[in-house]
Amino acid sequence: MALPDPRNAWRAPTITLGWPERLRLNLWDVPAFALVLGALILLTIGGAGMSTPYDIGDPLDVTLDPHVLPYYALRSVLRMFAALALSISFSFIVAIAAARSRRAEKLIVPMLDVLQSVPVLSFLTITVTGFIALFPGSLLGVECASIFAVFTSQAWNIAFSLYQSFITVPKELREAARTLHLGAWKSFWRLDVPFAMPGLIWNMMASMSGGWFFVVASEAITVSDQTILLPGIGSYISVAIQQKDLGAIAWAIGVMFVVILAYDQLLFRPLLAWAEKFKPEGATPDILERPWFLTMLQKARLAEAVRAVASWIYRGSSRSLRTVRALVPLRAQPQFPPEANTSHDRRSIWVDRGWDALLLLGALAIALKIGEFVRESVPGDEIVQVFFYGALTALRVFVLVAIASVVWVPIGVYIGLRPAWARRAQPIFQFLAAFPANLFYPIAVAGIVYFHLNDEIWLSPLMVLGTQWYIAFNVIGGASALPRDLQLVADNLHLPRWLWWRKFIIPGILPAYVTGAVTAAGGAWNAAIVSEIVTWGDIELSATGIGAYIGKASHAGDFPRLWLGTAVLCVYVIVFNRTVWRRLYEYAAERSRLD
Repeated sequence: MALPDPRNAWRAPTITLGWPERLRLNLWDVPAFALVLGALILLTIGGAGMSTPYDIGDPLDVTLDPHVLPYYALRSVLRMFAALALSISFSFIVAIAAARSRRAEKLIVPMLDVLQSVPVLSFLTITVTGFIALFPGSLLGVECASIFAVFTSQAWNIAFSLYQSFITVPKELREAARTLHLGAWKSFWRLDVPFAMPGLIWNMMASMSGGWFFVVASEAITVSDQTILLPGIGSYISVAIQQKDLGAIAWAIGVMFVVILAYDQLLFRPLLAWAEKFKPEGATPDILERPWFLTMLQKARLAEAVRAVASWIYRGSSRSLRTVRALVPLRAQPQFPPEANTSHDRRSIWVDRGWDALLLLGALAIALKIGEFVRESVPGDEIVQVFFYGALTALRVFVLVAIASVVWVPIGVYIGLRPAWARRAQPIFQFLAAFPANLFYPIAVAGIVYFHLNDEIWLSPLMVLGTQWYIAFNVIGGASALPRDLQLVADNLHLPRWLWWRKFIIPGILPAYVTGAVTAAGGAWNAAIVSEIVTWGDIELSATGIGAYIGKASHAGDFPRLWLGTAVLCVYVIVFNRTVWRRLYEYAAERSRLD
């Protein structure tokens, strides 16, 4: 990766033309102004709908009239982008802390393991009352609960991606940063963040698409024995499934396709093109095609005026930024993570042991509190049975993630090494990832009932339909980030196929694959809640597992059993992540730090 000259970095652009000339409109300003004005109007309409007066008990009707679908889509997209912004902010905070401090890492990484395994229904059931209390008499409280639910389906993937990137920055790049005398602040923004940017953008796309999978659950909120259906595509699909209206489902699919295509063209394609400059060797000739929206932003004088105003604000606030950096000093050169051969004095060792003991005592206190709460309502034999349910679901998750890896790793590598294919496949993968798996439930129910199939086996694939794309997205992103010069060397050496995979591809994509597999497994655990109990009208099929147990407890409002099921699920996820994924993370980080 070519590091920028520190003398020129962050320098505000010099205005060489007079203001009248710079503000003279051209043809590119017409679509730019229309898009900006349209976005402001849509934000105003959607924001007004989110903050309307509302009291618990008032009916919120969701109609299946196709004419309201654009408005429903607007409300759903605003919730998802609000959740995405929260997810990115949260991920930067926790990823920096976990990558920089081994003590914080011991708390944050297991915490992320637990949180990504907690079902969306559990988050909703536990937090919705608090959000409603924050905004009494307004729909905004229910909207915040829905946004938080979408956040819980997006944040962990992005956080793991940033953490994986921060701990796998190549050692030679850090040495180059030291040679250029970059301080901690500049090193972070000019090395760590650019290195993480390609993976971050791919995982933003995966998280945005994954949010669609849980949009049905996040827009149907149960509180005080009342189900509140917020206006949105998820609620529309939920009502269509209840009424067995295939035509309404078809309309929802069509609108979803248009929405995904729109934000792919207006956001993710420009971001991917912009992120090419952060790749180690820069953009290669076959991917220099500029998205039309990025070209418009670069040529429109309106965007140039915005950049000039931003530059003026930057110059005026540079003194304040220096003051902030002085108030929040960073170490001279942080290590992500600390080098293994760093010597610790006796005091530091005892501090580490004390911190470990504190974390252990905290975990035990939480476990005892949950156990006390559960034991008041749940008999001991049922608790043992719930652990058996967790084992069945764990087996399904392990098998399905393994199958998805065998399928998508070769496909992802093939696409990622061919940028032209990646450009064409990106919107297709986004739509497939965003396609709610519960729309396949009618087909699954009809097939299982018609052919008299075993529910325990044939409901299982539904768990991975929406989460397999995390593996695909991350493998494509990892393969596309492989240095071009190394690809040429591997081709020129005419390596045998097995050696090419073993020595070049697998080490190169392993960090990205682990991130995708961890998130896919967490998503599969989450999807178990809605895939081990499948309904289509008045027909209900159920498979034995922890997902079905939590789903029934959530719908019944049975908090002791809900806590029990969630706690058991978290135990299985932590054990699996500690024994498998964590070791793969450490192996990938160690390989990336080799000289």
